[in-house]
Amino acid sequence: MAKGISFLSQLLQVMDDDDLKVKPALRWEDVEAGSRGDRGLPRRNSSLSIHSVRTRREVDPAIALPIQYRTLSYQISESKQVHDPKERVNAKDAATKEFSALEWHTVSTAEALRRLNTSVTEGLSDDQTIRRTKEYGRNAPSPPKSHMLQTWFGYFFKGFGSVLLVGAILVFVSWKPLGQPPSLANLALAIVLLAVFLLQAAFNAFQDWSSSRVMSSIKNMLPEDCHVIRNSTQISLPATELVPGDIVLVKAGNKLPADLRFLQVSSDAKLDRSILTGESVPLAASIDSTDDNYLETRCIGMQGTHCVSGSCTGLVVARTPIFSLFRLVHIHYQATGDRTVFGRIAALTQEPNTGLTTLEKEILYFVIIICSIMLTMITIVLFAWGFWLRRDHPDYISVPTLIVDIVSVAIAFIPEGLPIALTAGLTITANLMRKNSVLCKSLKTVETLGSVSVICSDKTGTLTQNRMTVTECTIGTHTITADEAEDELLTSTAPEIAGIVTTGVDQVRAISALCNAAEFDAATSDLPPEKRRVFGDATDQAVLRFSEKLGSVNHMRQCWTKTYELAFNSKNKFMIRTFIMSRKDCLAATLPEHEAGDFKSGDTTNSLLTIKGAPDILIGRCSSYTTNAGDTHPLDDDVRTTFENLKNEYSSQGKRCILLARKAIRQSDLSFDRNTSQFEEEVLQEAKADLTLVGLLAIVDPLRPEIRDVVQTLRGAGIRIFMVTGDYALTALAIAQDAGIVSSPSSFVHNISALPREEGSVRELSKTSYSSIVISGPELLQLNEYQWKLLTEYQEIVFARTTPEQKLRIVKEFQKSSVVAMTGDGVNDAPSLKAADVGIALGSGSDIAIEAADMVLLESFSSVVEAVEYGRVVFDNLKKVICYLLPAGSFSEFWPIMASILLGIPQILSSFLMIIICCLTDCAAATVLSYEKPEADVLLRKPRDVKKDRLVDWRLLLHAYGVIGVFQTVTSFFVSFWYLQRNGIFFDQLWFAFGKIPDGVDQDYYAEKLNVASSIYFVNLVVMQWFNLLAVRTRRWSIFQHPPAFNKRTQNLYIFPAILFALSMALLWLYIPQLHPILGTLPVPVEHWFLPFAFGSFILLFDEARKFFARKYPKGLAAKMAW
Repeated sequence: MAKGISFLSQLLQVMDDDDLKVKPALRWEDVEAGSRGDRGLPRRNSSLSIHSVRTRREVDPAIALPIQYRTLSYQISESKQVHDPKERVNAKDAATKEFSALEWHTVSTAEALRRLNTSVTEGLSDDQTIRRTKEYGRNAPSPPKSHMLQTWFGYFFKGFGSVLLVGAILVFVSWKPLGQPPSLANLALAIVLLAVFLLQAAFNAFQDWSSSRVMSSIKNMLPEDCHVIRNSTQISLPATELVPGDIVLVKAGNKLPADLRFLQVSSDAKLDRSILTGESVPLAASIDSTDDNYLETRCIGMQGTHCVSGSCTGLVVARTPIFSLFRLVHIHYQATGDRTVFGRIAALTQEPNTGLTTLEKEILYFVIIICSIMLTMITIVLFAWGFWLRRDHPDYISVPTLIVDIVSVAIAFIPEGLPIALTAGLTITANLMRKNSVLCKSLKTVETLGSVSVICSDKTGTLTQNRMTVTECTIGTHTITADEAEDELLTSTAPEIAGIVTTGVDQVRAISALCNAAEFDAATSDLPPEKRRVFGDATDQAVLRFSEKLGSVNHMRQCWTKTYELAFNSKNKFMIRTFIMSRKDCLAATLPEHEAGDFKSGDTTNSLLTIKGAPDILIGRCSSYTTNAGDTHPLDDDVRTTFENLKNEYSSQGKRCILLARKAIRQSDLSFDRNTSQFEEEVLQEAKADLTLVGLLAIVDPLRPEIRDVVQTLRGAGIRIFMVTGDYALTALAIAQDAGIVSSPSSFVHNISALPREEGSVRELSKTSYSSIVISGPELLQLNEYQWKLLTEYQEIVFARTTPEQKLRIVKEFQKSSVVAMTGDGVNDAPSLKAADVGIALGSGSDIAIEAADMVLLESFSSVVEAVEYGRVVFDNLKKVICYLLPAGSFSEFWPIMASILLGIPQILSSFLMIIICCLTDCAAATVLSYEKPEADVLLRKPRDVKKDRLVDWRLLLHAYGVIGVFQTVTSFFVSFWYLQRNGIFFDQLWFAFGKIPDGVDQDYYAEKLNVASSIYFVNLVVMQWFNLLAVRTRRWSIFQHPPAFNKRTQNLYIFPAILFALSMALLWLYIPQLHPILGTLPVPVEHWFLPFAFGSFILLFDEARKFFARKYPKGLAAKMAW
């Protein structure tokens, strides 16, 4: 111990006040071997000091830092980023200070690899991965902070909880001290209100737990894989399994799974850092440091950002370790997602999403209406009592009784069950959609789906299977199938001249292998090409498999070293790669003899430019073509026309057409170094002319088998579905016709000429002729506002050759008059997915598309039918809940109080029983209505017009108040006063009695019979609500067409427990003798249990007749008044 203290004293003497460093630090070899280096204490200007980051000296790899890795977060959040520039700057400054000690951006790529003991070609070994995973854990974010106090406060007071609590307090006050003498009934009522207050808090907590489970399960189902090199093999693994030193391959559309030090980048590699910086302009990636600030340099890719173009290879880097002075040991500090640049900034720039959704606005609108009526009624009660009853009948209603009546009116009018039913409905629907492989990132997506009227769908991977296959190959003017090309290559007897094979198939195979960003999964190398797993986009996969069938792709790529790459993008519509020769044995299979001469000379600095892309873009750049024999001939007009006709023929058959070309570039034609931007400009300039057309490939992407039925169903639901694609117009139209998106023959499909530029033009079409149109991206740029208006009225539209900007414009134009859903899976779809009212991505899509979308389809596009159906059901079920709650829960309970005040008759329904109905018996039944299944016509109706079709309109209020409410109120008054009449208390004796007991009637007898009458009123409402519950289950269909049991498609078995719960509540309060003197309740005569069944049956029969006439005469009065 003494030695330890002495050592600590010596240690402190040689330290600066604010600096503690270790020298030498550990190398990965040391850590993995379990050894520890000797630790010294360098001064302030150590290479590891945070004060020396900007002027650091060269670091010896022998003192490399032990590391801590960045982590990945694919969290789905219902929070939004703060767009306040000041907040974002503050967050960024805070992160800058925290990450100022990081120096991975200042070291060379070789040094970074050496520090982490890894290789860009081999990656980590299995042993290294296991050791690092054990030491540093999984690459997973820490859970968000829990705000328990705020959460539980919300459980108690969100919704109408505060009203219940205030009501309970007021009734308590009415009991004591205002009660003279105190009324036990008021005490019981206050206790019940408090119990209901606690009960709704518990239910809110349960609903929150339930919905959290659903959303958590949805998060866990979203894809989180990344591509990594380990053991010299490219593999795909969950991002949570990344460890420091992993080599990660990133392509356009990927989200970066950790903070990466770039080792290799393509010339067009760009990253979108807007999630961190708020700047929407993508920044070019670099392998060299461009800034001393870790957050600003472009050689670091930060977790959470997206690669929007090009490709990169990155090294998972580490965090500076923390040393403890008092423990004198190295602390392996695990940097979770919250400690990454992304986690630090994003956490500081987030706030809860406080905006109201469409459905929440509708409910607020309804609550405002109900509360306005409630306040009006309370005002009438107060004025009547204050200016009339208090003066003329001072002993009729006391202050405590007035308070209880006002509380009863308030609680009766407020639909306590509505917030619970809303949350339950959204959660139930989200869970059902999850079971159908439809993942909603937030509950608000569920409600929006019900009003979608336009779906703009991408083609590839959405309408088609994204399983592309090369079916035909055209070399010169000779067209053969893919199988024939394979046979021709195997059986070729073409002459060899000086080792040069002159067949065109060879050259097609070579360009297909070289100008291709796809890679085979080494784990499936023993399988046939068509069954092997491929990393890359669908087009590249098809071309790669085609090339592999003709010969070894790996062997071809070993012969050529890539020097430059321009990845395919939706603007250029082509891909470029340049190579220098590394081995001569493949030269014969790549170039004809006259072009291979320069390469044969041994001068490896000459380059081969390969290009692959859209024929309509590239054919004009070609000046020669390769014949089937392998010769090169000039591309004259006749041959060019032949290729144009072939392209159009392939396209009209729904096939994607790809042009392959090449160009040999002499070193003398390139004056700049390959690593400079000037070299890129020279290559692009070379690619503009004098290309040799090697061949055309026809690629088929089969239509999903269910698409035709899906399109037909959506169209029957009143939803217009359009195709938005980057494909050639003829290809897009052919597939749209095959899918049923366009029903007109090609000769009847309009083009841009059908859109007059001015209103009132002679060429203007009538609305009946707005059927089908095909329009391309360049043509969209020519449209004015009036033409856009005409275009949005078409029923069938195909948008071809569109760019991301044009897709975004399409969404915004249609949003002016419609609720728009957008489907897509690629990088170019992300902006429009984000802008759409509902963005829908496929589970197989790119990370950036999934990130931008509101909803993810895991299996197929057919799931969107269920999504739309359930979205409509949410709205329908809420209307049913409201239509059920209003008649008894507010209308029939309110009139006993108003009759008592205005007519002077006894309050025929006690305040206690009012609370039981609206807070217990009706709430349970209203909640189970959220479980109602779709009615048969839910997908036969037009989408809801969010501007006109309100959740609560005059039709619903007329039905709930003017029909059902009036009937329940009149019958309840009737049976109650009929009971009094039969027991000697006549109605004319109660009229304007204002508390006066009729002559000749005993006071106790009078009180007893009034309690029985109140219980009868209560029983009548409870039983009639059972029948109302069965009636409101459907808006248009008969109970026999939509039965509550014995039919799995329509049944809702929760209905029956809800009815039993209401019955048990009635029996509890009416048939326990000990409660009678406290609550003022009594058992009711048996006939008053059967009379409500007759009245309820009338409600059911009346509603059946209403629905029948509404269905039979859809334009009749019953249909127009149907809610």
